Amino acid sequence: MAKFTYDVVVIGGGPNGLTTAAYLAKAGLKVFVAEKRLEMGGGLATEEIISPGFVHNTHALYHMMTEYAPIFPDFEMHTAYDLKFIYPEVQTSIAFSDGKSLSLYSDLDRTCESIAQYSKKDAESYRDFYHFTEEAMDLFLAPATYVNPLPALEQVGMLEANPITKRVDEFTGETPQQVVNDLFENERVRSLFLYMTCMWGLEYDLPGVGYLIPLMINRATKYRLVQNGSHHIAHLLGKVIYKNGGMIWGGYRVNKIILEDGVAKGVELENGDIMEAKVAVVSSVDPHQTFFKFIGKDQLEEDFVTRLEEYQWEEWSFFVTHLALNEAPNFLAAEKNPDINKSMIVIAGFDGEEDMINHWEAIRRGELSKPAFKCCFPTIHDPTQAPKGKHTAVLTELAPFDLASGGAQAWHKVKHEHSRKMIETLSKYAPNINAENIIGTYITSPLDIENKFPDMVKGSIKQGAYAPLQMGSMRPNEHCSDHSTPIERLYLCGSSTHSGGMANYGPGYCAATTIVEQLGLNKWWTEIESVRRAREAGLF
Repeated sequence: MAKFTYDVVVIGGGPNGLTTAAYLAKAGLKVFVAEKRLEMGGGLATEEIISPGFVHNTHALYHMMTEYAPIFPDFEMHTAYDLKFIYPEVQTSIAFSDGKSLSLYSDLDRTCESIAQYSKKDAESYRDFYHFTEEAMDLFLAPATYVNPLPALEQVGMLEANPITKRVDEFTGETPQQVVNDLFENERVRSLFLYMTCMWGLEYDLPGVGYLIPLMINRATKYRLVQNGSHHIAHLLGKVIYKNGGMIWGGYRVNKIILEDGVAKGVELENGDIMEAKVAVVSSVDPHQTFFKFIGKDQLEEDFVTRLEEYQWEEWSFFVTHLALNEAPNFLAAEKNPDINKSMIVIAGFDGEEDMINHWEAIRRGELSKPAFKCCFPTIHDPTQAPKGKHTAVLTELAPFDLASGGAQAWHKVKHEHSRKMIETLSKYAPNINAENIIGTYITSPLDIENKFPDMVKGSIKQGAYAPLQMGSMRPNEHCSDHSTPIERLYLCGSSTHSGGMANYGPGYCAATTIVEQLGLNKWWTEIESVRRAREAGLF
């Protein structure tokens, strides 16, 4: 057993743990990051899993808040380092079984032209809603991602004073299906936007989190890919940490958080090493591991234990098939819409709103319905991710964690057959996705996600459900919503805290802000401009 002394010990080297560590290291603190996997980055994973030279983004692929996230300008990732985002002009397309399709573009007018093929009224409705969501993003939704949340009633009072944010708040009680049906009349247009609203797990009929619907629809034409793969962001955050005197250890599991007189003083690793923390311990893993496993219920207040036990996980996750290909797909729909072959996201298997609803209902029953999914071919936009002339693909389907046929363990028996069915389905839309084209496959079931990332319980990609009483000032609960905890000098920075998952870096940023402000440390960064404007508008 050895003992090491740092100012701050961070548990978990995923996107948020690295973000907090980078801000604190640049603030002059000696920071240590303990990561159980041999590779840092968590969901920012880019790996050669099928064949040499083919790199696959095995978790985070689409980046939705790149123009707002403060880590990129604060650490000069585009200038001092070599970070590049790719912003495809054809963002999302949906292919229908009759050979028709519908596309969303980075350009508003082209999107409206595509929608108008099905309904001119829907095209105008989208245009109007798009302008509203742009205002809502800049005024509140984006800045709210990077500032600690206010109590719900206090926040609502502020939102009511502004017509744009008042409208955002009015969506709260509505379901995605209600909003989409109010906006659009055409069945195929509805199917696309219902999918884009729900593809990260907002259930089609769930009220209470409807304020996220404008964000999801706005982001449907804003996704980016990372050149060289998503892991490159983790690589650059690691560079920042090392440059500022920090340390990251991979392959080291935490055994417990050390408390002395109720104060967090460090962590003990499973090998017995002690990592002393003179200033703070910060956990990026889920609240159950942090408090129940690393501390123990016997050292926590009873009401706090009760609130932690109420924390909910999604009952759904992702089923993913990765492909290494000899050539890019050629969709049948490209005969009428050549742009679909350039689309970043292609949705297949849904011909209407009812198909989406049936898919969700099958998930709730623990059943696998006929495959319906989104797919991406990253190498169309970034050739660096495969050997010259070759391509990669990723097919991602919403799926239950527990199967009715035998629970989560049943995935071991059915995943290869279900993956085969996904590929067969894709081949109906793009016939050249066939045995001659496919070099190899790699499958990830919801159970595989939990096994790889234990803080994603039940394969929960956002480290906890987006439930009405589990968001904002209630994420993960009212005791920890500002990233501090009832344990002195113990902080949370993971996706189980505000502002949730999706690699938006908000939890890590907000946690770093809380730590330096509460402990009177060097806050070297300035409040981001959008947050400052929101404060001036009386929204925070």
